[in-house]
Amino acid sequence: MKALTDLHLKTYASIVVMVIFGPLGNVLLGKGMKRIGAVSVNTPAQLQHTVIAVFSSSLIWLGIASLITFFVTYMLVLSWADYSYVQPASSIAYGIVALLGHFWLREVISPLRWFGVAVICLGVFIVSGTPPRTTEQP
Repeated sequence: MKALTDLHLKTYASIVVMVIFGPLGNVLLGKGMKRIGAVSVNTPAQLQHTVIAVFSSSLIWLGIASLITFFVTYMLVLSWADYSYVQPASSIAYGIVALLGHFWLREVISPLRWFGVAVICLGVFIVSGTPPRTTEQP
């Protein structure tokens, strides 16, 4: 029973890491690209300028590192829990994205979008009451 509890704790903690680093990485990439501005790659010189601007941006590198952390954690969690649990449980990240977009990127989020985020969060609450793994391990 202890191993099962440890697996659940490990799964829940990893989902928290996913929920933090996924949205953080996406927002950092978004902020980095907004600083670069509208990208036009019609000529080789424009492409070169864009590549240099993108790869010299610390925000973009932090975003990439955050998304790599998310992806590695996601792979680990999928080895411990059912996909049908992990994907809905990690969807709370949509709420984090909305909050980061509103407060950090200064985006205006309509009441209808906030309602949609609330529905997603309600679904996450419902799914979190189910066991993370329902299939037999080989």
